[in-house]
Amino acid sequence: MLERLTQKMGDIVRQISGKASITEKNIEDAVEAIKIALLEADVNVRVVRRFVNGTIEEAKGEKVLRSVTPGQQFVKIVHDRLTALLGDSRQDIVLKDGITVIMLVGLQGSGKTTTAAKLGNYFKNKNKRVLLAACDLVRPAAVDQLVTLGTGLGIAVHTNPMPADSAQKNPLPIAKAALERARKELFDVVIIDTTGRLQIDDAMMQELVAMKTAIKPDEVLLVADAMTGQTAVDIATTFDEKVGLTGVILSKFDSDTRGGAALSIKSITGKPIKFVGISEKPDGLEPFYPDRMANRILGMGDIVSLVEKAQSVIEEQEALELEQKLRKETFTLEDYLQELRRFKKMGSMKQVLDMMPGLAGQISEDQIDENQLKRNEAIILSMTKKERLNHLIIGPTRRSRIARGSGTSVAEVAKLLKDFEKTRSMMKKMVKNKKMLGGFQ
Repeated sequence: MLERLTQKMGDIVRQISGKASITEKNIEDAVEAIKIALLEADVNVRVVRRFVNGTIEEAKGEKVLRSVTPGQQFVKIVHDRLTALLGDSRQDIVLKDGITVIMLVGLQGSGKTTTAAKLGNYFKNKNKRVLLAACDLVRPAAVDQLVTLGTGLGIAVHTNPMPADSAQKNPLPIAKAALERARKELFDVVIIDTTGRLQIDDAMMQELVAMKTAIKPDEVLLVADAMTGQTAVDIATTFDEKVGLTGVILSKFDSDTRGGAALSIKSITGKPIKFVGISEKPDGLEPFYPDRMANRILGMGDIVSLVEKAQSVIEEQEALELEQKLRKETFTLEDYLQELRRFKKMGSMKQVLDMMPGLAGQISEDQIDENQLKRNEAIILSMTKKERLNHLIIGPTRRSRIARGSGTSVAEVAKLLKDFEKTRSMMKKMVKNKKMLGGFQ
């Protein structure tokens, strides 16, 4: 996500952050480079102009020019202004004591129905009872899609309670019936998937306004396709004017290498981005944190999100047991296999690497072999229990057998064993180095 912008902004930051002294010319050159990078990322021209003028004005003050660390002071100004551009702070969905009603709106093709299921899964993982309401009666198979997604996630889906001919023209009875069911069955969250169109029209807007008036949702969230760039901003503006939004969810954010929509929506509409879609998986919806996104854009990584992902796939007791194995040098290929599987649960390698400081935007998709994890897993699974517990017994004959069993080569088996030794050695050093371990934890 934001790959090109991150790469360019990261280069600019590295060039200026280490300077022992800084001049107005340095600042002007850096800001000009930032302006070009933002425009190439399809950020709204008015937003870029405000960002550039404000940055120059603040950066040319005495605080930067006469600072002990002028380069770092300048980077901080850019970071703070990017954060403000993205929305200052996280705007979460605050759940009420009773039923929280969330109404999703958007055009066809924006990923609204899929996002409804992902959002339901997000709240389900927070131990909330979720009910999805299938109110998109225009797009063929929209109802069936939501039912399929909900069933797969173990989330209840409310569909048409009325005769087909009476509900096809008006989804409002379905929404009302869903709310009534939520009250009776004590659901915590109701997510309503509304009608979409290929383009904005008066009939759709009138239907959405009527539904909003009748059900009085706590949140009206626009699901916008991040890949459409400035078009997503224009769509958000129109929906806000006609219906009234409380926030935006940017879908397909993992495919958006430019990032214009994310950097423009808050400034243009005044509405916060609340979530971003980062993959097609059920858990591929992330809360949007402006400060963390600013870190990623500037190539500083996002260590907080990385730690949160790690915590979601490994329990504290498991982490302590792993530390003990590393201390006692009993970490085996069996343990390595478990760590590989946990790593896979954290997302794609590209997503994880982009969260690491210094690596964001520096590694392209072409440099990453996602299938390597699968091959490594196959190699370890082709070993006997005895071999996994003591890799030192794996000689040439065993390597040949393991390669045949895993559908790989002897060279790949040898590389896995070498990588395992390096990993074990590195982790052992981290455990022994208290300062390094503290940072890692």
